[in-house]
Amino acid sequence: MSLFRVMEIATTGMSAEGVRLNTTASNIANANSVSSSYDQTYKARHPVFAAEMQRATQDQSQGTGVQVLGIVESPRPLQIEYSPGHPMADENGYIYKPNVNVIEEMADMMSSSKAYETNIQVADTTKRIFRRVLQLGQGQ
Repeated sequence: MSLFRVMEIATTGMSAEGVRLNTTASNIANANSVSSSYDQTYKARHPVFAAEMQRATQDQSQGTGVQVLGIVESPRPLQIEYSPGHPMADENGYIYKPNVNVIEEMADMMSSSKAYETNIQVADTTKRIFRRVLQLGQGQ
């Protein structure tokens, strides 16, 4: 596998983890929002990753990058709370809260941050190897 391909794989990993970090941040930011309707309530979102299979099937030695296929809403049920005095309550006295679990989101954010950091380290190591190869070519 060429060093250029290693850089490309690390870059796709950083890009995918950036999407994951942004999605997690959005979930946390909306965790305490309230709505008066089930349909208008924020629903937790999660990115769907996949290996870039087309390249992987062409040559197994080339390695596989990461592709973000999309962002899906969580199927978990929303939190429904009876609160007739709340200004956002519907006609039956219910308010609707997102299906965001802040503890899971924080764990996901830490995991994503570490994966992003690892991809940066791979890119930095590859860059150092490039530099060393250039130095060898100059006779140093």
